[in-house]
Amino acid sequence: MSSVLHRLSVAVFTCLGIGTSVSAQDTARTVIDTPAGGWRASDSTQRDFVQSVNYPASNVNAEGRSASARIAGRIAKGIAASTKADGRQPARLVVDGIALPLDVADDGRFARPWSFGPGAHGVSVRSGGGGSERRVQFYEANASRVAPKLRVVLSWDTDMTDIDLHVVSPDGQHAWYGERVAPNGGALDVDVTTGFGPEIYAHPSPAPGVYHVYVNYFGAGEQQDAITVAQVALVENEGTPREKQQVFRVPLRKPGELTLVRSFVVP
Repeated sequence: MSSVLHRLSVAVFTCLGIGTSVSAQDTARTVIDTPAGGWRASDSTQRDFVQSVNYPASNVNAEGRSASARIAGRIAKGIAASTKADGRQPARLVVDGIALPLDVADDGRFARPWSFGPGAHGVSVRSGGGGSERRVQFYEANASRVAPKLRVVLSWDTDMTDIDLHVVSPDGQHAWYGERVAPNGGALDVDVTTGFGPEIYAHPSPAPGVYHVYVNYFGAGEQQDAITVAQVALVENEGTPREKQQVFRVPLRKPGELTLVRSFVVP
């Protein structure tokens, strides 16, 4: 079964009350406030597709986003504190099959902008160290929502490091933190400078041709000798029967390193 059909079946089962059960104990420890499970028909807004950033950027900023374009919730404060004391291990976020680290505040709250297109979606959050998990499935019924035909998600596994995503499209346009919105419609949602990411490039109608995805190890603070593993997830034709996901991981050894992760063709 394709990933999109699997998400659709899970969302339908959830709406009928047949979805994955969550114990009261887990619910008390990990909560996803938004998105909520079930069926919804959100408003359409281009603002949800690109996140505004004020420099110096210190973390992922989800303020000003509508509830339909946010993943937000909380992990029990005690669990969040103990996790950070033990090497600041991040929580884990999985969105439509893409797994990535999720940093949480000292009080256990988290918020991440994410633009959801029409169709079925699944979100889960697990506290650091393999703790409690919360899952939500929902179906976006507004067919006019912007649906990325191409999504590139960068995350990495070390704290207080700055890894940058660069995407070069067939027409030579370059999306990066210095020019996050390209004239051809591709956009990089945020520049994360303090570790883990994610940084997300998305395009609603990518032109055919060869795309190049680079990651740049921009800076590491006090962790100059730490090897950072960057993960790049490529999603094509998201939310359709032709959806395709690929995940690549590359080790980055020192600041200043620029690595070509993947060149691929959009037909």
